[in-house]
Amino acid sequence: MKLLTFYEKGELKLGAKTEAGILNIEKAATYFNMEVVTSFEDVIGNEGAIEAFESLIELAIENKSKQLILDEESIVFGPSMPKPGKIVCVGLNYQKHAIESNMPFPEYPILFNKFDNAIAAHNEIINLPINSDEIDYEAELAIVIGKKAKRVKKEEALNYVFGYCNANDLSSRDLQFRTNQWLLGKTCDGFSPLGPYLVTSEEVGDPNDLSIKTTVNGEMRQNSNTSDMIFKCDEIVSYISEYMTLSPGDIILTGTPAGVVFGLPEDKRVYLQDGDEVTINIEKLGKLTNTFKKEV
Repeated sequence: MKLLTFYEKGELKLGAKTEAGILNIEKAATYFNMEVVTSFEDVIGNEGAIEAFESLIELAIENKSKQLILDEESIVFGPSMPKPGKIVCVGLNYQKHAIESNMPFPEYPILFNKFDNAIAAHNEIINLPINSDEIDYEAELAIVIGKKAKRVKKEEALNYVFGYCNANDLSSRDLQFRTNQWLLGKTCDGFSPLGPYLVTSEEVGDPNDLSIKTTVNGEMRQNSNTSDMIFKCDEIVSYISEYMTLSPGDIILTGTPAGVVFGLPEDKRVYLQDGDEVTINIEKLGKLTNTFKKEV
């Protein structure tokens, strides 16, 4: 199932993508007199909620309830995970990206974090910070945890995943490498767009074999597959859970493939500019698009 959030009269609402459009979960529940959770946070890890949504979708389509189903082009998307818990990121996790960056393959996953001020939505305009001139895109598969995970085995790790979504791990390279700590360059406002959907793990299947692409103003920049990861999704979840408890709603960004601006020779690097449009497209997850505006 593809879940999402959207704005209605200034409030964030829960929706589900259907063959007919976007189902307004709250309105559908009221219309069909069904008790379902309508808070996105309450859905994570809730198998009963997903089953109830499937029933709502079936009823709405059977009854041709157009007032409950919205045209996707007409909605204003919210982030596919509006209020994440921890945001844990994995750096240098694609083989070809490590090679283009002239860095050795890491022996262990390189971990850093972002904060929730970085969360942004599909189609949201993101400000380029006035104190940075080297903003880079990074297409990433985001894992959303669905069950409490502590010291889980690799073989069982994906059972703790609720779903996946597109992410853009935006990075200010001049701030990222100002010191040995990457945090400042990674967690500026709006630097982690998520969306357009959160796709349940059952629908995605194997997360370690998905095409992953980035276009900038329609030009292909990244074109790879999650199979190029150094540490696969199950390894990442297991490794992190050895050191910190993962909770429902936590997000893990799994690294970016080759093709970022930073991987080019210095004289060929053209970082994001005012008006640029970046689209992240991961197989089965839809397309996440954002435009960029220089702060004044």
